[in-house]
Amino acid sequence: MSENVRVLAAQILTPILQNKGSLNTQYASVERRCAEKDRGLLRELCYGTMRFHPQLNAILKLIQNRPFKFRDIDIKALALIGLYQLQHTRVPEHAAISETVDACKVIDKEWAGRVINALLRRFQREETELISHLDDDESYQLNHPQWMISKLKNNWPDHWQNILNCNNERAPLSLRVNRLETSREAYLTDLQNAEIDASITEYSSDGIRLLRSSNVEQLPGYLDGHFSVQDEAAQLSANLLDLKSGQRVLDACAAPGGKLCHILEHEPQLDSIDAVELEKRRTPRIHENLQRLNLEANVITGDASSQAWWDGKPYDRILLDAPCSATGVIRRNPDIKYLRQGEDIHALSKLQLEILQNCWSMLKPDGKLLYATCSIFPQENERLIKQFLQQHDDVIHIEIEQPWGVKRPYGRQLFPQSDGHDGFYYALLQKTG
Repeated sequence: MSENVRVLAAQILTPILQNKGSLNTQYASVERRCAEKDRGLLRELCYGTMRFHPQLNAILKLIQNRPFKFRDIDIKALALIGLYQLQHTRVPEHAAISETVDACKVIDKEWAGRVINALLRRFQREETELISHLDDDESYQLNHPQWMISKLKNNWPDHWQNILNCNNERAPLSLRVNRLETSREAYLTDLQNAEIDASITEYSSDGIRLLRSSNVEQLPGYLDGHFSVQDEAAQLSANLLDLKSGQRVLDACAAPGGKLCHILEHEPQLDSIDAVELEKRRTPRIHENLQRLNLEANVITGDASSQAWWDGKPYDRILLDAPCSATGVIRRNPDIKYLRQGEDIHALSKLQLEILQNCWSMLKPDGKLLYATCSIFPQENERLIKQFLQQHDDVIHIEIEQPWGVKRPYGRQLFPQSDGHDGFYYALLQKTG
């Protein structure tokens, strides 16, 4: 017997609302308990509720008499899921309410069903009036936390509105064709023969964008490693590294392995490549991607900010895809709006600099290091690179002359684009001989 979809959605969202996990990890652990036919709805409820959490939470505050207790955050999750259904889905209103109320019985909190019923029916009756009370609430109107809105206005006065608008959209599905197995043109033909609409990406020579979302495991050539799922912005790294045969390469902070695999596809004649990942639980995903694409790399569980794992042999090329705020990929990870706090940025930039300093010491003279983040905040990007350049006299900043993104004093910044790439940042550094 399949489990109640709204109960499963609440089980995914409750730890997130308690700041005990992320949407990706929680969703993966629960999805397998959901009937195949209901998985589309489950994903819609979870990702949609978190995408519109700033608005839904503002409405919930207006219609509830008192906040939910910590032990009843699962009921708050159901209330938010119910509001999301009423506002943003085609689920009939009576079904959205009754199914959400019934979920309370399943989790042995039948009393909460009366609360949820009252909240949702009040919203149903008073929606226009309730929302009018939020006309001057910038966080509600823009559907983002206030700290993030203020920071983006300050950092990007010409771009902040477009960034926020794109963050509220669904992300497109982009593929990276494995050039060792097929060509982009040949794979486009495979998709056309399967009656799947697709187009080539504007900037990545290996990229394809699907015009509609799809189950990637059912696309032509998945098991044969003909493609990987990867946003176009992330696909730009392999070309920027200036890879050549015989080089020794490091991919620091490698999980889940998308850029690592692209490096190997881009230059199959490397001498060797080390892939370092801090979290042991994430390394199986790297091995899975390598195996499906028929590629090999030396995967190491280690801390990129230390050298405890290093064999002492310097690298010709280093890709440092640093841990960051992930504010350039909010549309793919909408729980970032809830989980990320303004004070996180300082701690992240400190860690990024530590990792960059460490990786730099492992780079050969004349070698190149590509610094990358999926952040749109300068503190994690161009300002950090400026600070690093001021601290070192053996580094040359190489300007990235490309048609994508915005040229900055250091590096190049991409912003999320509707039906296009995510937000990303790249800076290319070379060590003097």
